[in-house]
Amino acid sequence: MANVLDLRRRIKSVKNTRQITKAMKMVSAARLRRAQEAAMAARPYARMIASVLESLSRRIEIFDPETGNLRHPLFAVREEKRVLLVVVSGDKGFAGAFNANIIKAALQFIDAGHDKQFDLEPVGRKSRDLLRRRYKAATYSEASEEKPSVRQERLAPIEITGDHPGMLLKLETGRVFELAQNIISRYVHEEIDAAYIVYNEFKSVITQRVVVEKLLPLVKIGSQQITGATEPSLEQRERSAEAALTSGIPLEPADTKEADEESKKFGTANVDYIYEQPPEELFNALLPQYIASILFHAMTESVAAEHAARMTAMDSATNNASDMIDAYTLQMNRVRQAAITKEIIEIVSGAAAV
Repeated sequence: MANVLDLRRRIKSVKNTRQITKAMKMVSAARLRRAQEAAMAARPYARMIASVLESLSRRIEIFDPETGNLRHPLFAVREEKRVLLVVVSGDKGFAGAFNANIIKAALQFIDAGHDKQFDLEPVGRKSRDLLRRRYKAATYSEASEEKPSVRQERLAPIEITGDHPGMLLKLETGRVFELAQNIISRYVHEEIDAAYIVYNEFKSVITQRVVVEKLLPLVKIGSQQITGATEPSLEQRERSAEAALTSGIPLEPADTKEADEESKKFGTANVDYIYEQPPEELFNALLPQYIASILFHAMTESVAAEHAARMTAMDSATNNASDMIDAYTLQMNRVRQAAITKEIIEIVSGAAAV
């Protein structure tokens, strides 16, 4: 049984841990506010470019009436034999089950396509480290100024074809657009037959879910192609709500209904337009921007969801530390009282013997 000195040391240690978790919770709450603002700022552009493309697709036939060919190869639907999967996780831990849930959804998606070949593109250190331990990296030839690197023969049905360290720590549109261009190029050259992304969709602190969204081919512009989703439990929502309230974070997102309605009205007028550029040029210019906006939107929401998960985890850790301190304090008082009682009994017994 621990003595009073040992219990005091444990209490001091737990108090120090509680200070750390409380500080991490407040840091995550501050970063969550900024991440929410960034996600909200990115939504109008994503909705507007979707409205532009939706309006364009209503006025221009996807198939060229003269040749019968598609206006753009991203509209081509093929049998899914080779699939690219972008896995968006976090770069750091201490976020509860945030990274585990995303990786679990990705592995379930891979296991469901047992007869397919997968190219994996992890975004975030946690998914990269785990996927590297499970699957092999694709091999490429050495690049030079005259000749770019070329992928060698596939050695396994599931390979890691890319890695994007630090992308989420400082999210830049340039790097996201490069990733989008790479995915589009591989689809156009028929290296892959479909592209998906796994991420944590963030609407508010209590409204988020892990989703598997289809990027390519483009079946219906302007609407999400969700192929799988995992909703949080009621207990997780209540815990997130409690952590948000104690940190001063609003449970509901900012009201953007007016802006959403305005973006939906764009291009809805029943009139025809005269385009200076051929339809193929318009699609070539707009579709990469559309795919990049989907990726950027998913990553901004994933960053916000990670901070929300870390804030909730650190709030739970702080509460657990407080409970441990109370339990150790009660135990210490009992041990001290037992020691005092024992000393009194010894004194009384000695006096009686004299």
